[in-house]
Amino acid sequence: MKKILSNILVCGYVLAALFCCVACDNDLDVQQSYPFTVEMMPVPNKVAKGQTVEIRCELKKEGDYANAVYTIRYFQFEGAGSLKTENGIVFQPNDRYLLENEKFRLYYTSASDEAQNFIVVVEDNFGKSFELEFNLNNDNKEDEKGGADE
Repeated sequence: MKKILSNILVCGYVLAALFCCVACDNDLDVQQSYPFTVEMMPVPNKVAKGQTVEIRCELKKEGDYANAVYTIRYFQFEGAGSLKTENGIVFQPNDRYLLENEKFRLYYTSASDEAQNFIVVVEDNFGKSFELEFNLNNDNKEDEKGGADE
């Protein structure tokens, strides 16, 4: 009887060990891609031709992965102007530029007497993106003064 109980106990241990080995997964669950947003300080909604507007931004990530790379690009779909970084790099529409810091400043200079609309897109190397849209109206103070004098 002792031998039978001993054999049952050994079989139980073997089954438990097999169950533990089969239940294990060798794949590590390492998250590489985290959601993110871009927060910015308020921007004036009117800009005159030749005037530059500063856009202060900060990348807010929900997690941190050492190999995450962020790029920035812009596209102007109404009006005319130029966008550059605080380092003086002038953006070409739809070209990607490396975003080196989580806090960054952009400078938009108006080249138009009309409304100007453009988007800025920040993307990571995992396909996630965040879009900022800017709608700037013309701030032509000379037209306002001229209309008042007439």
